[in-house]
Amino acid sequence: MSTPAAIEEMEPKRPASKASTIGAVCKALSAEFPDISISKIRYLEDQRLLTPRRTPGGYRLYTAGDVSRLRTILRLQRDEFLPLRVIRQELASGSPETSEVSTTAGDARRRWRPNVSVTEVNSYFTLEDVLEETKADPKLVAELEDYGVIKGELRNGRHYYDDTEREIIRAVTELARYGVGGRNLRVFRSSADREANLLQQILAPALRSRNPQRRKEAVEALENLAAVATHLKHLLLIRDLRKIAN
Repeated sequence: MSTPAAIEEMEPKRPASKASTIGAVCKALSAEFPDISISKIRYLEDQRLLTPRRTPGGYRLYTAGDVSRLRTILRLQRDEFLPLRVIRQELASGSPETSEVSTTAGDARRRWRPNVSVTEVNSYFTLEDVLEETKADPKLVAELEDYGVIKGELRNGRHYYDDTEREIIRAVTELARYGVGGRNLRVFRSSADREANLLQQILAPALRSRNPQRRKEAVEALENLAAVATHLKHLLLIRDLRKIAN
């Protein structure tokens, strides 16, 4: 029996000037994104990032605009480590940065954008989902837990991780390519703990306020401070690395 994905992929091909099937889109993007799959494209649709047209028979049809949008989403995931909800916000805002994504590391505009939001509610993912999306080694994830870089939650015998921890795993997976392991990341966690405590002290009175508006403004200020602190840390790191390179 053919699976729904197989049936959709077998849908008769249409001229390039018209809409493409999900199988054709997957094949067209596979050179740039080797890990692309029909299930991943469907997942992005489930997350309200894509809205392809449907035929009366239920087949998905992707226009050139849909494919361009999908390519942008995949690049933002791969190159900027942005979580899906941040990508969704960027696409909805019509930011010019999402219309033509640069893969150069020198784009200073994106350095100010936090990867995850302080103000939004966390989403949770199973270990299997995290491993599939980040392509992380399960041993690396276990190592990150051992060294306290991530915590996760155990529910009914299954491990769950929030969106921030998923992005941490994605970033560490990239670092692992250069030989950086969980034990090397203690310095990052210690630094983050100190920065979080400092920002909390600065805004503590407002965060504890009984005035809802004042608390809301404090959380927004916390978000901005975190972005500025991240940018400052990046600049300090670049300054020191330049000394090494020269």
